[in-house]
Amino acid sequence: MGGGLKFGACLPVFDSCADRYVISGYGVKKTLEELFASAKEVGDIKGVELVSNWHINEENFNLVKSLLEKTALEVAMVVPDLWTQGKWGLGSFTSKNPKIRSEAIKEVKKSIDMAEALNCDKIDLWFGQDGYDYSFQVDFVSAWKYLIEGVQECAEYNPKIKICIEYKLKEPRTHLFINSAAKTLLLIERVNKENVGALLDLGHALAAQENMAEAAALLAKGGKTNKLFYVHFNDNYRMWDDDMMVGSVHIIEYLELLYWLDKVGYSDWYTLDIFPYREDGIRAAKESIEWIKGLKRILENIGYEKINELLAEDDATEVSKVIRKALTK
Repeated sequence: MGGGLKFGACLPVFDSCADRYVISGYGVKKTLEELFASAKEVGDIKGVELVSNWHINEENFNLVKSLLEKTALEVAMVVPDLWTQGKWGLGSFTSKNPKIRSEAIKEVKKSIDMAEALNCDKIDLWFGQDGYDYSFQVDFVSAWKYLIEGVQECAEYNPKIKICIEYKLKEPRTHLFINSAAKTLLLIERVNKENVGALLDLGHALAAQENMAEAAALLAKGGKTNKLFYVHFNDNYRMWDDDMMVGSVHIIEYLELLYWLDKVGYSDWYTLDIFPYREDGIRAAKESIEWIKGLKRILENIGYEKINELLAEDDATEVSKVIRKALTK
């Protein structure tokens, strides 16, 4: 019933949550100490994601270490910031400028070092500025070459640290190079390093018009080895990356996703990546976790053997009946 799940959270869950309309944020800007205290207050959360330059850098490293000890929280993931600075505007790993590409790889290596020093075995690579906005703007072949070579260099830097490639359809660019589960798996296969896999952000999958469960199954079983390294939990209406509370919209699809996470043997972090702009972050995090636990209970009440039978029968009406009864009993 969720007791064995490892719940984590991105620290912005508890911060002021800005957007391009209210750039100062909808809530009160919190200190790092307050963000850690908020994460701890949720109770079920045992790990936090730290974004370089936002939450962790060489100057505040010792403070972060002391906060981790004080709160008994783990670092679930370190995320190199490759998207919030103007210099990345025309790409980080795929920039036409070799100096920018080198700086991006250096930034990732710094995050790898910090992750290892904090007993964290993963970093997130989200190429938010690596894409294009207009036709004839980029050389697609060169861009993919730079991506492959850059990820290979980072993977070889410290094979003990897993590199998790996070995909997203668009934003901040109108088109991102790594924008689907299939392209992510293609990049992973081309990089061909044991410590390179995928981060499945469920909201990104929804916005890309994917089925969350299918994306999880593809990343776990579609390649030579299991490449589903990490999962971000949130929800949206499939039109934008709204980062809403878990279970806000896609309840039945979330049931299927949770079933498939179990089926493919996923046992890593269930990390909340929600942006409660107008809601209290602590309450939103608690509610998201309760939805995950509640949906897991529904699956257990149905029975995994029963679900396996339904999959074998290919009877959509019977599936509807079983799910309806489980949700309305």
